[in-house]
Amino acid sequence: MSPQAECSTPSYNLNCRMQSEAAALERLCQVVRVRGFRISQMSMNSGNEHLEIALTLEGSRPITMLKAQLEKLHTVTEVVVQAQVGVRSASA
Repeated sequence: MSPQAECSTPSYNLNCRMQSEAAALERLCQVVRVRGFRISQMSMNSGNEHLEIALTLEGSRPITMLKAQLEKLHTVTEVVVQAQVGVRSASA
């Protein structure tokens, strides 16, 4: 078995809508990190009262657990997990 097959990491797209307030984005990133995911790509649009955040995440833990934890943040109004994007190997 090749090392690439053993070290593959699933990748997910996640969209999050949050109330715009000080440190909201920092809290979101902290939850992602603590739950064992790595942000490989992130974009954010700021409206008057909300932040629209699109994330591409890599991690082997269940994405549903991360979604549940993000929904507990008081500034989060919506979290949508898109289908798994693909599997990246550790050497990529």
